[in-house]
Amino acid sequence: MNAFDTHDVFNQATPFENVNLFACDPALIEALLREGGGAALQELDALGEKLGRAETYALARLANIHTPELQQFDRAGRRIDEVLFHPAWHALMDILVGAGAHASPWASPGPGAQVARAAAYLLVGQVENGTQCPVTMTYASVPALRQALELPQIAARWLPKILSRTYDPRSLPVEQKRGALVGMGMTEKQGGSDVRSNTTRAVPVPPDEARALFGDEAGGAWRIVGHKWFFSAPQCDAHLILAQAEEGGLSCFFLPRYLPDGSRNAIRVQRLKDKLGNRSNASSEVEFTNAYGWLVGQPGRGIPTILEMASHTRLDCVLGSTAILRAALTQALHHARQRAVFGKPLAEQPLMQNVLADLALESEAATAFALRLARCFDEKEDPQQAMLARVLTPAGKYWICKRGPGFGAEAMEVLGGTGYVEDAPLARLYRELPVNSIWEGSGNVMCLDVLRAFGKSPAARDALAAELALAGDADAAFAEYRTRLLSELDGPQTDEFGARQLSERIVLAVQAALLLRHAPPFIAQAFLQSRLVQAPGGAYGRLPAGTDCAAILARALREY
Repeated sequence: MNAFDTHDVFNQATPFENVNLFACDPALIEALLREGGGAALQELDALGEKLGRAETYALARLANIHTPELQQFDRAGRRIDEVLFHPAWHALMDILVGAGAHASPWASPGPGAQVARAAAYLLVGQVENGTQCPVTMTYASVPALRQALELPQIAARWLPKILSRTYDPRSLPVEQKRGALVGMGMTEKQGGSDVRSNTTRAVPVPPDEARALFGDEAGGAWRIVGHKWFFSAPQCDAHLILAQAEEGGLSCFFLPRYLPDGSRNAIRVQRLKDKLGNRSNASSEVEFTNAYGWLVGQPGRGIPTILEMASHTRLDCVLGSTAILRAALTQALHHARQRAVFGKPLAEQPLMQNVLADLALESEAATAFALRLARCFDEKEDPQQAMLARVLTPAGKYWICKRGPGFGAEAMEVLGGTGYVEDAPLARLYRELPVNSIWEGSGNVMCLDVLRAFGKSPAARDALAAELALAGDADAAFAEYRTRLLSELDGPQTDEFGARQLSERIVLAVQAALLLRHAPPFIAQAFLQSRLVQAPGGAYGRLPAGTDCAAILARALREY
């Protein structure tokens, strides 16, 4: 099926045609320049123009209507475990990989590389989200794989293909491919987030047997038996998994789909998950029936290896939710500007202005936070920035991802019944919003991780205090909020019962500090009054009297 056969239908659901998603978002541009990713400006401008086309919106919808299909056997009855995708999926993946969203900071490291990549991810996330899953996992896999440089079958064969900007969907041994993607498989049905309870086993293959199977370059092979309850995405060329090593305990292993001798690895895809959202992406359950893998890192050090990866995937959860907030806001704003009610545009009705401006504040604050967090990843050699990332990554994943579903529902309500039907993208965006809060550690896991960061080192409080101090003392409400928060962090953090509230307040404080330093006063003050002076509440449209809603809305979406 041609992706553009239904072009006219999809144009009806597209808010505007050929808009540059990058150029119409002043908050994103300002945050990008501020956080050091300005060198990528021209490339991001071109990406924003490509993503803003009506044809790209059409691809996003087609990829979610024509969901992946599992083909376990070929016509001769041989086990192949292939996942079939609509051409629209491949077209979208080609855009992502071509933009370097999967590996650009590793392929071209330098100041601002993580920030620039984060900005590209924010643009892509405004259009389609299922394709971001394999891109995120590939991005997060590189630091872990670099721990296995002594294994030539991983380092020499795989890293150049992973860093390539060529998307190659063919199911082939990696030597025959122009680019490669890496997935992950951590959770099991008996454990969920408690990966220490994993039952998958790994046994080392005797060296003589490994050489007989795979040749001289395939030393260090392990035989894997077990399962994974979530294995994403099964079409990837290799996966990183956790398994209990025969000696050493829980360890990380690299499992390629094709073995060094060109045969298929024994990774049996049992079924694809029937998910609420993220439907364009294939998530699966698998069994390992004497599959072969190679150790990444040291035996028994699987958890630290995975935590390094998880910090990057959790960054992408923050970015992904932030992108969907922006997309939902754009849809709501466009509708409200075009829709006339009682003789004037809906966007000029006072109560609707309150709702829309509140949504715009949430989106801008999330954008500022997300790119500031990305700069922490750029500067991880600085102990203070590394510690700040250690706190803000789980806190941000908790709060920003948790705010998403309510935001999506409110944006949908702006459109009314039009937003609730599948012809418009808001229904799909709404279904996408819960996933980032669930994957890579649920809300409670994140909040406990925040407590753990403060409990392990007083440097965590110092790093947060230094970041908040940059906003100064000129705003009395902010200074009081900061003082109360930091005083609570002076002692040991053992209050698990209140961990969610603490994580929320940390994120709000950082967002307020960023907006005070960098946003126009009408943005910063509206945010402070509605989030710090009063609690943010469970619904939008609670801005206090005197808020300059017209200025906030004019800033939120440039004329197109």
